[in-house]
Amino acid sequence: MTPMKTLHRTLSCTLVIIAAVTSVSQSQQISLTGGNVTLSIATGTAGGQLINVVNTSVSLQYQKQGVLSKITVSTSCPGQRYNLSVLATSVTKGVAAPQVSLIDGSPAIDFITSIPKTGAPNGNATLQYTASATFSQGNSSELGDDVHTITYTILAQ
Repeated sequence: MTPMKTLHRTLSCTLVIIAAVTSVSQSQQISLTGGNVTLSIATGTAGGQLINVVNTSVSLQYQKQGVLSKITVSTSCPGQRYNLSVLATSVTKGVAAPQVSLIDGSPAIDFITSIPKTGAPNGNATLQYTASATFSQGNSSELGDDVHTITYTILAQ
């Protein structure tokens, strides 16, 4: 009996996250610290489980507004191949949504809601980005990286 040949191919996908913020007025009411993020998934086997990579190095700071407010999130990533989600953790003002899947072309999604107009002037949250991919989604070395431009916007609720 001839042995079966096994094909080994490494799953290698890279997601580059470039974050931007917008607000309803000219003053700086929302900002990010921690810079751009690169998430790389470098292992995987055919038929294997979804592989996740998590990054929590970015923080979101925001100021209370004169009205009840919210922060939305959206992404632009033409040709998106891999999965990306974001979760707000350690939120000091407002209510965080459950983990949000970031999909190119989707409308902005409520991310942190019920930011009160009274109380302490500033709020903070840690952003937990999770990239995931399966072997069948291909790899970056053949298909290229996903480059997300993620936009956080603060506005009246």
